[in-house]
Amino acid sequence: MTLITVFVALAALAGGGYGGYVYRKKQIEEKNKDLAVKADKILADAKTKANETVYEAKNNAFKLQDEAKKEEHRRREQLAKIEERLVKKEGALDDKSDKVEKLKNELEDKVTSVKKLREEVEGIYKMQEQQLEKVAAMSKEEAKEVLLKKVEEDAKADIVETIKKAEVELKKEAGQKAKFIIAEAIQRYAAETASESTATIVNLPNDEMKGRIIGREGRNINTFEQITGIDVIVDDTPGSIVISGFDLVRRYIAKVALERLIEDGRIHPARIEETIEKVKDEVNVLIKELGEKAVLECGVTGFHPNLVKILGRLKFRVTHGQNALKHSMEVTFIAANLAEELGADVSVCKRAALLHDIGKAVDHEIPGHHAKIGADIAAKFGFPKEVVHAIASHHGDPEPESVEAQIVYAANQISNSRPGANKDNLDSYIRRLAELENVCNGFDGVEKTFAVQAGTEVRIFVQPKEIDDLGSIKLSHAIARKIEYDLQHPGPVKVNVLRETRSEAFAE
Repeated sequence: MTLITVFVALAALAGGGYGGYVYRKKQIEEKNKDLAVKADKILADAKTKANETVYEAKNNAFKLQDEAKKEEHRRREQLAKIEERLVKKEGALDDKSDKVEKLKNELEDKVTSVKKLREEVEGIYKMQEQQLEKVAAMSKEEAKEVLLKKVEEDAKADIVETIKKAEVELKKEAGQKAKFIIAEAIQRYAAETASESTATIVNLPNDEMKGRIIGREGRNINTFEQITGIDVIVDDTPGSIVISGFDLVRRYIAKVALERLIEDGRIHPARIEETIEKVKDEVNVLIKELGEKAVLECGVTGFHPNLVKILGRLKFRVTHGQNALKHSMEVTFIAANLAEELGADVSVCKRAALLHDIGKAVDHEIPGHHAKIGADIAAKFGFPKEVVHAIASHHGDPEPESVEAQIVYAANQISNSRPGANKDNLDSYIRRLAELENVCNGFDGVEKTFAVQAGTEVRIFVQPKEIDDLGSIKLSHAIARKIEYDLQHPGPVKVNVLRETRSEAFAE
């Protein structure tokens, strides 16, 4: 029983497994069929879409081809139109060329006819002249002379008026030129003047005062020299000592302070410092008074108080041994006299002459040439442009452009060029001239060099075969730069390069 049951169970299990296998196999086959159907459908759809894409591409290609053909056709039509226009223009140009040629021929014919008419007219004129000469019993030249006399008589009043007008204009121009010529000639005049010294002597009551001035271990004299900036020379000269310095205002302060210390008798560092400070304040007042006195003596009014102070400082400025304030006043007097003689503006000359060296009062504080500084100061204080220009050009750079500026330039030259105006001794003077000539002779093409006008001008003669006109200009600039950088000169040096060409011939 048990075996049968087991057998039946196994048989049933085997039959169920087989049946399940068959059923599963059938499901798989059906699924595969469905997948094959779907794949065929997808493939068919893909083929359909591919055909549609190809068809669409073909259609687009056909459309592009049609558009290209249309564009080509349009371009061909445009080219045809352009060609047609060119053909028309060519025809028009041919017509114009024919017309021009025709006009040319007509003009040539007209020119020929005009020449013939001219010859005929000239012949008629000659015949008329011959007949007129026979009738008038005079030649052509005689008739012309009679006609000119008649015209001269009729227009005599107009001719006289024209001549008078021309004479007035010529006199005016000649007078103006004469003023310039006279002013340029006057600047060569020279007269005497005095020069300032760079040392001052202070008298002492006795020689014992020298020791008190020196002080213990020299502290008094060292303090005095340090505060004033002036050298005190104590030597064996009885009854005096010397104070030396190039700055006149410092030397004046030192002189007055030393005299007061000697008079007071109390000489020590503290007293020295106190006295010098007091003297400095007094000198500031003195500077203002000196400026006011200079303005009053020169007869110039309307100066600003600050400008008067600057002017007073020139009293303590020395240029080549010449006091700047005295020099300015002297130039003012000379310029005023020249202006009166030449009929120029005296007021402009006075103001420009008195202020021409005002820049020297502040040139240690402001960089630049004192003429430019002075012109800027005058412009700042509201002086007219005529005065400003005369101040700026009183050394010839820039060139004076008015009679008044030329007068100030001449007056300054008169004051500077006279004997004694410059402190330089003969040796240094000769040495400076020799240096100028040597510098100029060092350039190629220079034949001779002469330093003139107290070393303010050099005249250079060059060899004309080696240096042309343009080379002369270049040489003058080169020499000016060489002098400017290599030599120390008191003022502007004018460089004149002279080129002369000489021709010789012999008559046999």
